[in-house]
Amino acid sequence: MNNKSDKTVRIIGVPMDLGASRRGTDVGPSAMRVAGLGAAIRKMGYTLAREEDIFVPAMETRPPEDSEARFKPQILSVCTELAGRVKELMDDGEFPLVIGGDHSIAMGTVAGVSAHYRDRGKAMGLIWFDAHGDMNIPGVSPSGNIHGMPLAHLLGRGDPDLAGILGFSPKLDPDKVVLIGIRDIDGGERKIINDSGIHVFTMRDIDEHGMAKVARRAMEIVTNGTDGFHLSFDVDGCDPSVIPGSGTLVPGGVRYREAHLLLEYCADSRQMTSMEVVELNPFMDHKNISAERTLRLITSALGKSIL
Repeated sequence: MNNKSDKTVRIIGVPMDLGASRRGTDVGPSAMRVAGLGAAIRKMGYTLAREEDIFVPAMETRPPEDSEARFKPQILSVCTELAGRVKELMDDGEFPLVIGGDHSIAMGTVAGVSAHYRDRGKAMGLIWFDAHGDMNIPGVSPSGNIHGMPLAHLLGRGDPDLAGILGFSPKLDPDKVVLIGIRDIDGGERKIINDSGIHVFTMRDIDEHGMAKVARRAMEIVTNGTDGFHLSFDVDGCDPSVIPGSGTLVPGGVRYREAHLLLEYCADSRQMTSMEVVELNPFMDHKNISAERTLRLITSALGKSIL
């Protein structure tokens, strides 16, 4: 992000849990507000616009018509509305901070960011922090849960409707996409990832080379020939000992200081133009500790430093 004085942050809550099997991510935006997210951002010196929410229908009121892409019509509608709003905010010079909700919302957030750059003939980069690849597609996904599919659709694969939000596809150049922290990949998804052309840093890469080297390389990739990058931060990329409040926990993840370091590199680059945080599930948490730690991680990404 650029200087705090010339940037307005807009928090958008997207209480989505239609993309997942386990209920509870719809309360993620509320947990972040209880933790004091808005006040923390103001304290850093940013102008904070009035917070917004995107309406999401309750799972119980809608039938999952398609077992290969559960709740597709509802997710498509929410993501289309979110995409339009994110584009409007970026066109107006604001910084969208989208709080989910499950990771299916990224199809909307990133579509909006991409459309903003596309209108200007510019390219965008993407950092996708996650324990999972999120590169399944309908017919390959073992569950049909769309929160495991968003990155594939942003790259133009899978369902044409989900891939074509805002009328164009793909949303991303795979050579400008970095996936960090993965350690739990479905069998059919592995080939999709390997064939995609994106840059991947698994937990083994982080173990062998350290987060500093991985973060430096990621910054080089997402800022090379781009006008900025989006950060899609799934809290399950962190180890469950750090963020227990998620329904998609996988042991052996990124430690707290490693996550901070990655986000400090994002801030230092001054090229992060939008951010989303997903998969926080307060029902799996202990006294909202995951939201409080996630808040600190967000402020690192927005430029809060130790000194």
